[in-house]
Amino acid sequence: MSIESQSLHNIEFHFPGQEAAYHGKVRDVYTVGDKLIMVASDRISAFDHILPRPIPYKGQVLNQVATHFLRATSDIVPNWLESTPDPNVAVGKKCDPIKIEMVIRGYLAGHAWREYKSGKRMLCGVPMPEGMKQNDAFPVPIITPASKADEGHDEDISAADILAQGIVTENQWRTLERYTRALFQRGKEMARRRGLILVDTKYEFGLFNGEIVLIDEIHTPDSSRYFYLDGYDERQANGEPQKQLSKEFVREWLMENGFQGKEGQVMPEMPDEFVWEVSNRYIELYELITGSQFQKADTSDIKTRIRRNLESF
Repeated sequence: MSIESQSLHNIEFHFPGQEAAYHGKVRDVYTVGDKLIMVASDRISAFDHILPRPIPYKGQVLNQVATHFLRATSDIVPNWLESTPDPNVAVGKKCDPIKIEMVIRGYLAGHAWREYKSGKRMLCGVPMPEGMKQNDAFPVPIITPASKADEGHDEDISAADILAQGIVTENQWRTLERYTRALFQRGKEMARRRGLILVDTKYEFGLFNGEIVLIDEIHTPDSSRYFYLDGYDERQANGEPQKQLSKEFVREWLMENGFQGKEGQVMPEMPDEFVWEVSNRYIELYELITGSQFQKADTSDIKTRIRRNLESF
C-alpha cells in the first residue's frame, strides 16, 4: 500500500446534523449542534504551508497525545474535550475561540532564537536577556502571544496590543496568563519524568458560557518542542545542537532543500524514506511522553473506520 492510501489526508466528512465544517492545516472541525467533532488528519504543516505528502499515524499520535494531556490538566483549567470515539477523533463542547495563541517559551529556541540571532532583544513586548546562546533556558519562561489569522501567517503580538485591540479584557488576559504558566509548569514536570524537556509550546482558549476553556491540542509535537534531558547540559556547554523531538527537524529539512515559505520558493516533496522517518519520530514521541506503547490503528480504510466509530458513538 502507498503512503497516501494508508493516511488520512484530504478526506471530507458529512455527518448527520452537520451545520458547519472548518478545514485547518492539520485538523478538520465539524459542528453538529452544540458539539464539535475534531478529526486529526495526517497532514503536516511547516512555515504556515501544508506539505504535499501525509505522515502515516501522525493524526492518531496528535489526537492521543492531546487527549492524554487534556485529561492530565483538567484540574488546572476546564477544557473542551468530552470523548474520543476513534483514534483520530475527539468530540467536545463548541466554544467561541479567543483569537490569540498563548505561546510560552522556556528556552531560546526556534522563532525566538531566529529573532535573537538577528539582533532583536524584544519579542512581543517581552525583553530577552543579553548574552544568551541558542537553546539556553530563560531565567523565567516568557509568554509571546500570536494573533490568530483566519488566513495566512499568525503574527507576533504584545499583551499591550491585545488589550488595546479589545481582543480580551484585562481580567481575561490575567486569567489566560495564569492558565498558560500553570499548564506549562505541569507539562514541564510530566516531560521531565519521561526524560524530556518541554522547551516551548502554545495554548488556545475559548469561551463556553462565559467561562475561559482550554481548546484544541496541547503538548503535542505539532504545538510543542521537546529536548532530551539526558545530555542537555553537556551539549549546551559544548555548543552542540540539542537532540530534540519536534517538527523542527522537518523545518530544517525544508530549509536545507531551499524552502522557508517565502514567495517564489518551491516546496520540495519528501521521499518515502523521510516520510517514514517523520512517522517514526511522532510514534517515538508518543511512547516517550505517555509511557505507553503506541497501538497502530487499522489504516486499510480510515474513512469507513471513523464513520463507523462515530455512528456507534
